[in-house]
Amino acid sequence: MIPHKPRVVLLATSLLLTGCGAGAVATPGDKPAAPVRTTTAPPRPTATATPLPQQLPGLGPETLAQVPVHTWQAVVVTGHGKDSARSDVVLYTRTGTGWRAGERWPAHNALRGWTGHHRAGDLRSPVGVFTLSDAGGLRPDPGTKLPYDHGRGFTATGTGFEGEPLAGSFDYVVAIDYNRRPGTTPLDWTRPLGAGRGGGIWFHVDHGGPTQGCVSLSLDHMRTLLRTLDPARHPVVVMGDAASLAR
Repeated sequence: MIPHKPRVVLLATSLLLTGCGAGAVATPGDKPAAPVRTTTAPPRPTATATPLPQQLPGLGPETLAQVPVHTWQAVVVTGHGKDSARSDVVLYTRTGTGWRAGERWPAHNALRGWTGHHRAGDLRSPVGVFTLSDAGGLRPDPGTKLPYDHGRGFTATGTGFEGEPLAGSFDYVVAIDYNRRPGTTPLDWTRPLGAGRGGGIWFHVDHGGPTQGCVSLSLDHMRTLLRTLDPARHPVVVMGDAASLAR
């Protein structure tokens, strides 16, 4: 199947407002002046920023150990279950104070869910941490910093598992570096682990149903992903069902 580092610190200082008044001077024959009352407004509450997580949420020690120390962008794909074809995607960016989460995007993954030992035709998406090096699509480059291969080789035809048309699925793709050679077009068929271990695992445009192994997002979310990923930040995808990622 083909199917900088901004440091943001939010600090709010409480503003203390003090009312000041001048005392009146009493002169002979005058009634004593009424005492002048001074009031101090209560301090305003101090707004404190919620601390950013120091580790990627939802990931256990085995998974975290696979995330390169020089990675500053991580796309976390969390499957709803081992055998589920639905998942959620969050793009995290590391800052000087922790990992900042983007929006949560709904996604599809493979028809039969997830596996830690992907094989060609098993209709499961591979669990693991993989680099994101190359992109492409039938549509022109939307403004990504990744190398982008634009051409008719990304034409999708046929129907999906639920009878939905696949046309447009490869308008935008990001190659997931599972059993492929980074630094090449997503259309490259080199399989370092052998053809039996599958390949052609991509992020691509959602067609409304399960995939054969890829992760699919809406057209707008794919466009956002492409414009956000930056090779200088060494992006990776961390993907799998929630239980597997928590190990």
